[in-house]
Amino acid sequence: MRPLVITAITAVSALGRGADAHMRALRERRDALQPNDFEPVVGGWIGRVAGLETSSLPATLADFDCRNNRLAMQALDTDGFRDAVAEAIAIHGADRIGVVLGTSTSGITAAENAYAARDPATGALPAGFDYAGTQDMASLSICVRKALGLRGPAMTISTACASSARCFIDAAHLLATRVCDAIVVGGADSLCRMTLQGFAALELISPDPCRPCDAARAGISIGEAAGFALLERADTPRRDSGTGPRFALLGAGASSDGYHMSASHPEGAGAIVAMRKALASAGLDAGALDWVHLHGTGTKTNDAAEDTAVFAVCGDSVPCSSTKAYTGHTLGACGILETLMGRGCIEQGFIAGCLRVDGVDPAFRARVATVNLDRPVRAILKNAFGFGGVNCSLVLGGIA
Repeated sequence: MRPLVITAITAVSALGRGADAHMRALRERRDALQPNDFEPVVGGWIGRVAGLETSSLPATLADFDCRNNRLAMQALDTDGFRDAVAEAIAIHGADRIGVVLGTSTSGITAAENAYAARDPATGALPAGFDYAGTQDMASLSICVRKALGLRGPAMTISTACASSARCFIDAAHLLATRVCDAIVVGGADSLCRMTLQGFAALELISPDPCRPCDAARAGISIGEAAGFALLERADTPRRDSGTGPRFALLGAGASSDGYHMSASHPEGAGAIVAMRKALASAGLDAGALDWVHLHGTGTKTNDAAEDTAVFAVCGDSVPCSSTKAYTGHTLGACGILETLMGRGCIEQGFIAGCLRVDGVDPAFRARVATVNLDRPVRAILKNAFGFGGVNCSLVLGGIA
C-alpha cells in the first residue's frame, strides 16, 4: 500500500489526556491501575478515566449522552485535534472527510443503567433511554461526525479488541478509492458491567495489576480509552512547519483464523498471517523493524500464542513488549491508544518495555523488553487481536 500520513492524533486513558501525559507515564514507567470500584464484585484492577460521571455533552449532542461518547468527546478536545480537523475541512471540504471508528461495546453502560431502572410492574425501560444514541454501535461514529461538522461517510467497526486497529485498513480503502480525502479513524471503549462480568466468567481477570509476558501472569486488567487520528494521503500538502519525517501508516494486514470464540490459536496461525501481510503491504521485511508493540493482554494463552507468532515472523532479534500494564486492556480502543504511544516512542527515541515483569515466561522465544530501551525507533509493528479469531497488524513509521 502507499503510505498514509497521520497528520494529527490524540488519546485519553487512565494515564491522562493527550500525548504528553501518556509519554511521561511510559518514560517514568508509571501505571494508572486502581482496585476495581466500577463493578467491585468482579474484583481485580481497572484503568478508569476520571470525571466521566460528572461530565456532559453539549445540547446539540444531548441524544448521544453516555459514558462512551463522553469519553470520546474528551479525546476530541485534546491535543488540538478539533483544530486539525477544521484545517482539513478548509482544504478538502466537510463532505470529503469520513469517519471510521471502532468499539466493542459502544454505550452499553447506558442500557445497563436503563435496565436497572426499568418499571417494576411492566418491565418498561425509562422513557428517556435512547438506544440509537447510546448503545447502538453506530452511535459513536455518528456522534463524532456531528461533533466535528463532517459530512463524509461514517461507519463503526466492531471486531472486538482489534476494532480501532482494523479501522485503519477500512479507512485506507476509502482513501485509495478516493471516496474520501481524509478520514478520522480511532475509537472508544468505556467500562461496563457486561465486559467486566464477561471476562470474570471466563476466569481471565487478574486479581493483581496485570503483567503481560511475566511467567506468573494471571490475566487482564480492564481499562477504558478513546483516541482519534486524522489519516490523509501522503500527497496532501504538509500543514505543519516541520521538515522532519511525518508519522505514517506504512502497511497493514488482517486475518481471521476462526479458531475459537475467545481463545487465540495456540500456534498463532492467524496472527502470523496478519503480521506477514502487514510487512508485505509496507514493503519491509522483519529485519527493518525496531519494535513489535504486542497486543499482550496478560493472559496465559494470548501471550503465549503471540510469542509463538512473533518468533515465527521476527525471530528473536526484534524487541517486543506490551503497554497494557500501564493502562489496562482498553479493548476496542487499544489499537488507536497504542498507535499514539508508538508515535511518541518514534519521536522520543525509546522502546517502552513491559511493566511489572519479574521474570519473562521461560517458554517464550521472542525478545521481550522488560525495561525501556533508549534507541532510534523508525518502524513499529503494532498488533491487535480480538475474540473470534480476528487479527490485525499495522506497520507504523516515518516518511519524508
